[in-house]
Amino acid sequence: AGDPQAAIEHLTAALDWAPDFAEGYVARAAAYYLTNRAGPAIDDLRQALVLNPHHWEAMSGFAILLEEMGREEDALEVWQEVHEMNPQNPAAQASVDRLERLLQGRTL
Repeated sequence: AGDPQAAIEHLTAALDWAPDFAEGYVARAAAYYLTNRAGPAIDDLRQALVLNPHHWEAMSGFAILLEEMGREEDALEVWQEVHEMNPQNPAAQASVDRLERLLQGRTL
């Protein structure tokens, strides 16, 4: 409802009751991201990937954060994995293409 702080609070309560719910961590990571808290967002994405290593939405969020931190090479690697898992995802292909162009000529 446009209130990421309330979402964090509700999702934290839900995860207290269902700590194996990967989707809850992904949703809370998004709310942390919207409140400019990259550290907790990364922690939640990491936990989601521990629970479900093939959670492409968690990987997408992680790739976005890596790129924002200036780690384009790492972001490209993650986006490539996302694209392999979910080839119909246009954002993954677009991100791979954009980062490959950006990094062209740079040593990975």
